[in-house]
Amino acid sequence: MLTTILLLIFTVIVVPYVCISYGLNPNDAQDAILYQMVYSVSAVIAYCFLVGEWSKNNSQVDKLWSIVPIYYVWHMTIMGNMEPRMVLMSILVTIWGVRLTYNFARRGAYQWKFWAGEEDYRWEALRTRPGFNNRFVWMLFNLFFISAYQNILIFLFTLPILTSIGDGVNHELNWVDYLLALIYVTCVVLEYVADQQQYDFQQEKHRRIKAGEDLGEYSKGFVSTGLWSVVRHPNYAMEQTIWLVFYLYSVHATGEWINWSIGGSILLLILFKGSSDFSEELSAGKYPEYKEYQATTPRFIPFTKRKSS
Repeated sequence: MLTTILLLIFTVIVVPYVCISYGLNPNDAQDAILYQMVYSVSAVIAYCFLVGEWSKNNSQVDKLWSIVPIYYVWHMTIMGNMEPRMVLMSILVTIWGVRLTYNFARRGAYQWKFWAGEEDYRWEALRTRPGFNNRFVWMLFNLFFISAYQNILIFLFTLPILTSIGDGVNHELNWVDYLLALIYVTCVVLEYVADQQQYDFQQEKHRRIKAGEDLGEYSKGFVSTGLWSVVRHPNYAMEQTIWLVFYLYSVHATGEWINWSIGGSILLLILFKGSSDFSEELSAGKYPEYKEYQATTPRFIPFTKRKSS
């Protein structure tokens, strides 16, 4: 796990540098907005680190994951003089953010004590492991990975919105913009369905446990029906697809398949690979049937693993 975390921190420095150094560079207007946004991102990093250290709840970034992108894209859109494609992209991010915030809120993530609420179970598990159970080491981990890395990543995957500014860009919306919007919204709907199926499963499982009823199909402990029978992480798969589609707007705007704004979507794929590795390690240790589920169901991409006999 430590190797994965170090790799993620390393990539958040290297990938953006490579993208800017060997691709189409940001123009002056984009640079001016980027410089202004640094202050906002830095403030969010400082907030998450300080509140996380004070409250001993390291899910401060999780609370903001679906909120700050809405602020980032609309801030950049206003600074970009409300360019039509930027407005459309901001509306799409708002749809995504409202939906994801609702899903997080109903699990008890937000309380009037804004620093409290649900903490990601993975942080609690990681804090007990050798190395991470040292208070100073955990503080550094909170600063560089939980607070800095994740918040920089959040900002990076919103950057394709800036590629609609500048010369050589078709500023009029066309059928490609609307097709990408349709795909984006479809992914948001599928992510909602996946989260709802998991929520319904966990609610019924805990209801039966509390009532002392027979668990029946819920006895294995994890959801494996509906979209979860197609892939093991349909919500993660859609989240990654959402931001890949968002990046395609930059391809449409610039005519370049690889441009300087690609770093965020690449880093997000790497993050979800590492995050799902850790989640599955915990699930396999907790639920006896999970390894069979891993053997018979693909992780993210449907139909990539043959059913075992």
